[in-house]
Amino acid sequence: MATDDRTGAVAGESGVVVDGVGKTYDGDGKPVRALDDVTFAVESGEFVCLVGPSGCGKTTLFRVIAGLADATNGEVRLAGTPVTGPTTDMGVVFQEYHLFPWLTVEENVGFGLERSDRSAAERERRVDEMLDLVGLTEFRDSYPKSLSGGMKQRVAIARALAVDPELLLMDEPFGAVDAQTREMLQRELLDVWASTGKTVLFVTHDVAEAVTLADRIVVMAAEPGRVAEVVDVEVDRPRERGDPAFGEHVARVRELIGARP
Repeated sequence: MATDDRTGAVAGESGVVVDGVGKTYDGDGKPVRALDDVTFAVESGEFVCLVGPSGCGKTTLFRVIAGLADATNGEVRLAGTPVTGPTTDMGVVFQEYHLFPWLTVEENVGFGLERSDRSAAERERRVDEMLDLVGLTEFRDSYPKSLSGGMKQRVAIARALAVDPELLLMDEPFGAVDAQTREMLQRELLDVWASTGKTVLFVTHDVAEAVTLADRIVVMAAEPGRVAEVVDVEVDRPRERGDPAFGEHVARVRELIGARP
């Protein structure tokens, strides 16, 4: 499948395509251009991370891709269909867990299935599959208040996957947990990705996390937010942070976003 060497955009309609997206806000006396001609693609089954400096518009772009905000120009397409609002074809996971405290783990995971056309038995089977996938079967009757931060995020991931979306869109999902839990969740997410074959777009400010997870890294520049470069992560999995190739990729991405290695 042909790609644009500068942007990594795919000359096709599988996965998700961000096509010339711009976003302008009304500022004090003059418009503020938050995003300018952002173009890239994530192929079906690929794991792509999005990184960039503060002010590069990562959150704005996330909201546009998720259908939570409109682009001023350009469009986002998911499996060839323009994204015009939130859709069950996209599972969204935020940094904050957004679990319903009055529902059990099982009920939280199955929440998105309630409005589906699946039978009760099918919904129950799907919830069972997702709980097993994230290792929370024995906690199915627990409430969020009794779970650790890492467990809550696993519930959020299971809930997002339960509706079998085309894309798993994640906005700094491990930013609120400690370093040890973060590394554990990274490993578990890669296992889930390998098991499900889902397309993943993962927004993070942590360059090492991006190199740990991604097939490719979309590096954004700021003022206005735009794609600076798409970096292929050519390091065999599982990846070790002590591997010289890992360090070289981290240094390259940090250089692109103006950080110090």
